[in-house]
Amino acid sequence: MKYLIAFAVGGAICVAVQILMDTTKLLPGRIMVILVCTGALLGAIGVYEPFAEWAGAGATVPLLGFGNTLFKGVKEAVDSEGFIGLYKGGFKACAVGVSTALLWGYIASLIFKPKVKS
Repeated sequence: MKYLIAFAVGGAICVAVQILMDTTKLLPGRIMVILVCTGALLGAIGVYEPFAEWAGAGATVPLLGFGNTLFKGVKEAVDSEGFIGLYKGGFKACAVGVSTALLWGYIASLIFKPKVKS
């Protein structure tokens, strides 16, 4: 049942984003920023964590989950290190995910030989 819930929640997030892309003139980059900021905001008000426990990977894998991870990292760093945690926490919390995305993106570019648009 957990797999079905994760699939349904992740799919619903993707459907909502697709509707947003089709019905507005927002560029994809701006929509991604909206998702990350929404995840951080929902984490800050304490709504995202119970939602993520219920929805599993359907809520933690999309960009909403990335925003929540950034918020949690900053919150923990500020609690332990003070003001400097505002700058260190987000990097520390998401370093593995960002590094992995960069590494595999680079490997994919070597394998598939991307072309620059002209």
